[in-house]
Amino acid sequence: MHSVAVRKPSSEQMDLFSVRANEPENSAPAPRIENMIGRSQRMIEIFDLIDKVADCDSTILINGETGTGKGLVARAIHNKSRRRSKPFISINCGAIPENLLESELFGHLKGAFTGATASKPGKFELADGGTVFLDEIGDMSPDLQVKVLKVLEEGEFEPVGGSKTIKVDVRVIAATHRDLSEEVQKGHFREDLFYRLYVIPMVLPSLRERCQDIPLLAAYFLQESNRKNRRDVKGLSEDALSALMGHTWPGNVRELKNLVERLVVLKGGGHITRRDLPPELRSASRSAEAPVMVRITEEGICLTSAVTEFERSLILQSLEKTQWVKNKAAKLLHLNRTTLVEKIKRHQLRPLGA
Repeated sequence: MHSVAVRKPSSEQMDLFSVRANEPENSAPAPRIENMIGRSQRMIEIFDLIDKVADCDSTILINGETGTGKGLVARAIHNKSRRRSKPFISINCGAIPENLLESELFGHLKGAFTGATASKPGKFELADGGTVFLDEIGDMSPDLQVKVLKVLEEGEFEPVGGSKTIKVDVRVIAATHRDLSEEVQKGHFREDLFYRLYVIPMVLPSLRERCQDIPLLAAYFLQESNRKNRRDVKGLSEDALSALMGHTWPGNVRELKNLVERLVVLKGGGHITRRDLPPELRSASRSAEAPVMVRITEEGICLTSAVTEFERSLILQSLEKTQWVKNKAAKLLHLNRTTLVEKIKRHQLRPLGA
């Protein structure tokens, strides 16, 4: 289990913030499914939803910005389902030319088109009994949408150049960064397919909406990159972490992962400081201690979750400012000490080494 905890740096550490791979034994580990890790309320809700829907056959539509982990969620659902021993086959509908995508999905017979020198099974046939993950389904052409709808409704299709119907038993998980309801209104996506996919919707938060998970993710990626690249980087300085917390992360978790790997490879050892960061991150002005302002998206926001994360951020700030002296922290927050202690337990806050 990989996680991170925070405390006021000692004089020996100067301003170094040590990102550690393992928490103390008596510290509550961060919730995790597969390679996804997070303690924010939004991610805990995603983990709970994965547990609830994994062992059914309902179609799932995952919506989220690029780099939020839609593929990881789809694989986690498959691996926790009754289909886990069968294939999980993923295909990016936006990365394959339209004239080839139909063959990739449904297969083709020899001679079906120029270059088809042999028959080839498609993804749906190969995934029989398992799961097909249709990534970026919003980029699929209307003609192919009709054929995917037939598979969802009847569990059958015909390969390109063939007339024999092939029946399959597959679960479909689709994902997109687009607003499909808006695409339906524009006439770019079939309404009947949208509602057939929209059985169980999942909306993944952007990294800027789960800012408190950045230290956890950085710790995980740092250790993984150390192992992969044979490096020995100890952690991030406090000012480097502050810069990471202040970045808007347009590439989301994928961007953070790639950045940490680059920093680990180039640094090699010791601690990563703000000076090691790219220029655009060194100039980040938002403090890591500042509460995250959450934007209300088209899908809306859970007010309870937002308030919970805001409260957690303020409590953590007060504890850091008082070096975890609860009486002083309670005074900063105008709370009774007993009330603060209860909230610390509820949010599972612990100083490093506790």
